[in-house]
Amino acid sequence: MRIDWTLTAACLAAAAGGLIAWAAGIPVPFLIGSSLATALAVVAGLHFKLPAPLRSLAFFTLGIQAGSGVTPQVLEQVSLWPLSFAALLAAVLMTILVTYLYLHKMCGWDRQTAFFASLPGALSFVLAAAEQTDSDHRAVTVLQTIRLFLIIGIVVPLIAVLEGGGAPIATAVNPPNAAAQYLTLLACGIAGAVLGHFSRLPGGMLLGALLASAVLFGTSAVSVKLPPALANIGMIVLGMLIGSRFSGLDRHEIRRLFPASFFAFLLGTLAAAAVGFALHLSTGIGLSKISLAFVPGALEAMTVISFALGVDPTYVAAHHVMRFLFIALTVPFIARWLGKSSSP
Repeated sequence: MRIDWTLTAACLAAAAGGLIAWAAGIPVPFLIGSSLATALAVVAGLHFKLPAPLRSLAFFTLGIQAGSGVTPQVLEQVSLWPLSFAALLAAVLMTILVTYLYLHKMCGWDRQTAFFASLPGALSFVLAAAEQTDSDHRAVTVLQTIRLFLIIGIVVPLIAVLEGGGAPIATAVNPPNAAAQYLTLLACGIAGAVLGHFSRLPGGMLLGALLASAVLFGTSAVSVKLPPALANIGMIVLGMLIGSRFSGLDRHEIRRLFPASFFAFLLGTLAAAAVGFALHLSTGIGLSKISLAFVPGALEAMTVISFALGVDPTYVAAHHVMRFLFIALTVPFIARWLGKSSSP
């Protein structure tokens, strides 16, 4: 069997980054450490392809684990979700507005590039829509990628401080019928993951496994817990996937665009934070829940992080899906309008 040495090197770099972050006491260490280490390796010239089966297995494991954080008590605030969804859409619009104005008016970016760069997340749909216009696709990609890493490197640790360092690792206590519960969890998780995969939503496999697991744990049908080591491995794989987003980006271009990307991230985050704080005051929903739900990060990463910090993962995942759907359904029409308006 032929060994893929670049993938092996990437795995070793990601694992080392996770262990270093764990030893340093960084919150969610195996995700943050592996993603940063992988990004550095990619920028330094290491290019690899993450096998689809490995990615799918990691998403499945992390989805099952995140769903185990759902309890009947967690579901008591579901009645507040419609108001929270409305606030989320307001936060998205505020983020787009302030980021667009900064990039277009202050940085001199053309309005098409500034608009697509200001969209919080849903990068694949944003780039596909941007293809219909004359926008600078590489600038959009660089800004969106840097924003994700700033969220993971700055926002997540701040939220962890608010949460007192995160949730303690639960000790696995196997009930008498543990084998039957594991089989039930595995079967339902696979079914949910398959349905999630065919839903075409981002992170569909993780979402499907999470929902299946959430139903089982939320109804107290199962109580077994996955070994923490499995979740740590899944986080390392997810970190590799996040870090690989720097593949193909020129390091000089990253350095050139970093100042604009940083201030765009800062202004957009402050705008979303203002809406989120108003939601907190009016509903009493925790600031950590709102923060993780409103940040324009990858759905998979934010869902996993929310579980690791002891924050309701179903609330966080639902809001990221809502944000994605809003952007995915509206951006193609705006892109078509921008493309027509720019034609001579």
